[in-house]
Amino acid sequence: MTSYIRRGLALAALLLAGGCLHQGGGCDLQAADATAAGQGCSRAWVDANLHVNDILTVGTHNSYKQAISPKIFALVQTMAPQIAPTLDYSHIPLEAQLNDGARAIEIDVAYDPKGGLFAHPMGPGLAGETVPAGYSAAMSKPGFKVLHFQDVDYRSNCLTLIECLTILKAWSHAHPDHVPILVSMNAKDDSLPNGQGTQALKFDATAFDALDEEVRSVMAPSDLITPDDVQGSYPTLRDAVLRHGWPVLGSARGKFIFALDESEPKISYYRNERRSLEGRVFFVNAPQTSPVAAYLTMNEAQTDSAAIASAVKLGFLVRTRADADTLEARKNDTRRRDKALASGAQYVSTDYMEPDPRFGPYQTRMPKGVVATCNPVRVAGRCAGATVEASAQ
Repeated sequence: MTSYIRRGLALAALLLAGGCLHQGGGCDLQAADATAAGQGCSRAWVDANLHVNDILTVGTHNSYKQAISPKIFALVQTMAPQIAPTLDYSHIPLEAQLNDGARAIEIDVAYDPKGGLFAHPMGPGLAGETVPAGYSAAMSKPGFKVLHFQDVDYRSNCLTLIECLTILKAWSHAHPDHVPILVSMNAKDDSLPNGQGTQALKFDATAFDALDEEVRSVMAPSDLITPDDVQGSYPTLRDAVLRHGWPVLGSARGKFIFALDESEPKISYYRNERRSLEGRVFFVNAPQTSPVAAYLTMNEAQTDSAAIASAVKLGFLVRTRADADTLEARKNDTRRRDKALASGAQYVSTDYMEPDPRFGPYQTRMPKGVVATCNPVRVAGRCAGATVEASAQ
């Protein structure tokens, strides 16, 4: 069964359950708000009237990351005591995060076209331990690898990009009613100075072509919302976002939005000679004035709340963070989190969808029973409390 058929059946079942197959179902899908659509019709109204950028949901930062081994972490604490606390977090497997309501996933990728570049990290040797079973074999395969910092913070719930994407796609096909999942990526190519450790390969136009190809090797066109899908016949992607907007939710459920969270010159390499982002998989973190502007990373919610709200009102899709570097969790400081959730950013990332018992009760998640809700800046007054996606748990 194709994904289009699965999504169509899922949507039809939901509409039928609510008595809202529009002709004769009693639902006014052109009503001004969800309440006026009729009893039992809020979900049908949401899917017909709200767009991808009219939601609010949460997700995870560096979603792949496992904890650094205790022996290596002890070395980091000795050699870089100021950096060590910022690395002291981890996440459960991707499938479990999605089951828990995460709808933003972040993956760091490293370019490794021949394979083997990251198969033998330096850290375990320094700490007197070995890499996990199967690690070197997996990392010897050609293709993009998933890790935070080579040699030290290298453990991942999915070692290769292919593995990560396969997990995401399988979960999505089993849950086709989900709101669009944002998959943001950092192109990791930093190395230690003076030639120490594993020297990463730099990202260039060839590397980014390969990245698109690898994503498309797993994700079918029907799994994706691409820049071409949004731009349509408009002269630029920015024009499309400001004048027409993103797809409606009813046609966007069960899909992924890929975003390259980078700055110049990597964005230039990815765009290359294109007028916009024709044929590309990823949206890019471009300035709002750029013709390719559609997605924005605006992580400093405490200082950028007004700027985030302004961008969201214009039509841009924004990702921000509720916490960083374990600071908020250690102090149970919810100020940044609360500002992020109220800012209008559609996707709010955290390292703590569940509390870390070592630090205290701090966490960032949607209210109980809710995965996604109406955006507080764009459409709160029209939704009348309607839930965009409810928790299945």
